[in-house]
Amino acid sequence: MLIFGIESSCDETSASVVRNGREVLSNIISSQIKIHEKFGGVVPEVAAREHLNSILPVINEAFDKASVKPDEIDAFSSTVGPGLVGCLLVGLNAAKTLSVVHNKPFIGVNHLNAHVCANFIDTNLVPPFICLLVSGGHTQIIFVKNYDKQEILAQTTDDAVGEVYDKVARLCSIPYPGGILLDKSAQKGNPLVFNFPEAKVKEDEFSFSGLKTAVLREVKKFKPDELPIDDIASSFQKRVADTLIKKLIYFAKKLNVKTLALAGGVAANSELRKRLEMLKEEGYQTYAPNLKYCTDNAAMVASCAYFNPIKSQNSLLLEVFSRD
Repeated sequence: MLIFGIESSCDETSASVVRNGREVLSNIISSQIKIHEKFGGVVPEVAAREHLNSILPVINEAFDKASVKPDEIDAFSSTVGPGLVGCLLVGLNAAKTLSVVHNKPFIGVNHLNAHVCANFIDTNLVPPFICLLVSGGHTQIIFVKNYDKQEILAQTTDDAVGEVYDKVARLCSIPYPGGILLDKSAQKGNPLVFNFPEAKVKEDEFSFSGLKTAVLREVKKFKPDELPIDDIASSFQKRVADTLIKKLIYFAKKLNVKTLALAGGVAANSELRKRLEMLKEEGYQTYAPNLKYCTDNAAMVASCAYFNPIKSQNSLLLEVFSRD
């Protein structure tokens, strides 16, 4: 089965052709990072306008790269949420239009489920497994019982991991995109210089607002030109990884699950990937998407449409939503 996916939930316009949920024939991405740099973050209205400018060229390139014609596609899909409403509408309407014109089904996809499904691309991963989903808007531990049956075991009560990365980056005067550059800075620092606290919360919760405040207190102790950015970044990153991996292992042992996966934009983080890889020494099977499938992309959308579509009696009536 060939599924055509479209992703436009934030600041990447992407289109992809995927066979049977695992084999990527094309995955075209038009990023808006350079456009939003001067604003220090994504401006929804600007992002939506850029999606409109990019959507048709990206779709055409995805067909060309895959050497597939629209009539050969079995279903068209797009992200319907969560995300920026104006941005989501661009991808939704494009996918629905293709569906109607070529008389093929339209499949709506949940953005978070799509990130989980990125682990199916180019792998033999099958449920059950536990997935740590970390992104700019979400921090969750998910028990993937089957392809279409998932249970949230834990989630954040305040800032998501990606969100707190960006906020700490701003505290350290690291420019946009802060999370990526903070990771690079952390790799040059000493993670033991600052002992940032771990939030005392329930087993099914994460909290990172206190960590952000602790970093702010340390930053204020230094003059701007004397700020040990690399050491702060490294110490901060260590605390985040410690917290995430500790809770992941807690649920793995509690449920006796030996297969673990990582998903979301923060799944590209070097420390988190290294720590997950180290769990193989404890007998776990671990999976993390290829770096190009960690950030928002249409290949994960098409994979999700195959494995975990949003069920609807009339999918053409599906609308976008901003929050889960």
